Amino acid sequence: MTELIPAPVRGVGNAGGFVLDETTVIDAGPGTEATARWLRGVLGAATGLSLPPGAGAAGETVRLRVLPEDVGHLGPEGYKLYVDGDAVAIHGGGPAGVFWGAQTLRQLLGPAAFRRAPVTPGRQWLVPGTIVEDTPRFRWRGLMLDVARHFMPKEGVLRYLDLMAAHKLNVFHFHLTDDQGWRVEIKRYPKLTEVGSWRARTKFGHRASPLWEEKPHGGFYTQDDIREIVAYAAERHISVVPEIDVPGHSQAAIAAYPELGNTDVIDTTSLSVWDNWGISHNVLAPTDTALRFYEGVFEEVLDLFPADAGHFSSFVHIGGDECAKEQWRESRTAQARIKELGVGDEDGLQSWFVRHFDTWLTAHGRRLIGWDEILEGGLAPGAAVSSWRGYAGGITAARAGHDVVMCPQEQVYLDHRQHGGADEPVPIGYVRTLEDVFRFEPVPAELGPEESRHVLGTQANLWTEVMEDTGRVDYQAFPRLAAFAEVAWSALPAPAERDYAGFERRMTAHYGRLDALGVGYRPPAGPHPWQQRPGVLGRPIEGAPPNV
Repeated sequence: MTELIPAPVRGVGNAGGFVLDETTVIDAGPGTEATARWLRGVLGAATGLSLPPGAGAAGETVRLRVLPEDVGHLGPEGYKLYVDGDAVAIHGGGPAGVFWGAQTLRQLLGPAAFRRAPVTPGRQWLVPGTIVEDTPRFRWRGLMLDVARHFMPKEGVLRYLDLMAAHKLNVFHFHLTDDQGWRVEIKRYPKLTEVGSWRARTKFGHRASPLWEEKPHGGFYTQDDIREIVAYAAERHISVVPEIDVPGHSQAAIAAYPELGNTDVIDTTSLSVWDNWGISHNVLAPTDTALRFYEGVFEEVLDLFPADAGHFSSFVHIGGDECAKEQWRESRTAQARIKELGVGDEDGLQSWFVRHFDTWLTAHGRRLIGWDEILEGGLAPGAAVSSWRGYAGGITAARAGHDVVMCPQEQVYLDHRQHGGADEPVPIGYVRTLEDVFRFEPVPAELGPEESRHVLGTQANLWTEVMEDTGRVDYQAFPRLAAFAEVAWSALPAPAERDYAGFERRMTAHYGRLDALGVGYRPPAGPHPWQQRPGVLGRPIEGAPPNV
């Protein structure tokens, strides 16, 4: 019981224990069939047992049930897990709750239950006698994965969905477009992937680094790939929130379709997909052509990411951050649009752009979410905010009645370095240790009870400029994502009062699970030699990060 991550609300030992063997069956009640299939797949692979459906005698049955709300009072993601010599019973407030209870059951079986084939044939699979009652603190427990800067093939994405599920995370923020690449097939605009999905070379390290990888980099997901990813996530009770960036972070799209850019300022036909990092000055022009183009993009995106594919699947992320204004200041077209709309200046023009898609998405039954810059200029009532520039944007949004996802860069941007030592690979940003993430508090103290209800939850972000492959993503994500998962799920005390020593003890067991899953995490003692990147320039920031 002491080894579970994230920590449950309540867990105690119970008399006896349950042995999985050739007689064990899974008795799946209505609404739990998908969890039964998942259990049969992962535990069957690890144990070599068939675990067929059925209702067995005492000592033979893993029983899955969704309880009526007036019986269980668990909430849709809550569960109760009972283990004794007679049975394993998982009762959920909804299908998702049963699934999270099954994740806990897998942890109770030990690290070997996370392997894809039996490593000790004939071993006894004992589930210790247990009573667990559990429910999450936050509804939105997210991970953002940037596949635009460095592409992650589909199998890697599916693997990360499994890793999220193992940690009871339920929102996958899928960052699909940026200056450095366009990763989703849009059939009416084929050049977005023919041209926009690859770049000729890639900066290695921070943008100030003199190093380049002189080979093409790219890739994209077909529409069927996307449908597969969304369905795979939904089976694991994970909502996928796609991000299509407008009006900044759009050079890959402009390289594919030059008419989208500020053609009266630069020769947009000369642009290519960007091979460097930072903020590109090549942004969308504020024209009807650009609006209609992206409405066409979003029409296909809405089809690929249906609103019924998960709890938060009605959301579409439009970016809205870091839009450079230099070209708009020089553009006669942009200046005329500012005057025509009466929006005052270039900042008002960006707000107009965001509000257009806010209105458009609302009319199509969806909810817009964007980075906290979208607050500037006002939002429709249903729009939500990802607060990345510290807590301030989230505080402002919640006080204005908007829902918020807290993901302050100083706290939970996992591309930031994990240690101040010289061996850290490509050191970016502040030092954010495992303990720092464990002590992160998503709800700002400045918010009162009513305002705090607008905090949907929290999200950790993985920006991949300096993560050239899955091994680097693993290193930056883990083990800190395990600490973040506990922050997002568990009812923890105030940051200073949290039992980090106890968490470290539980992590000792959890490292075994990560090993079995093949995760290339940062070891507690520091990076392995093959995880280092000697001589590659980063951008370390010294001192403690601001908590604002």
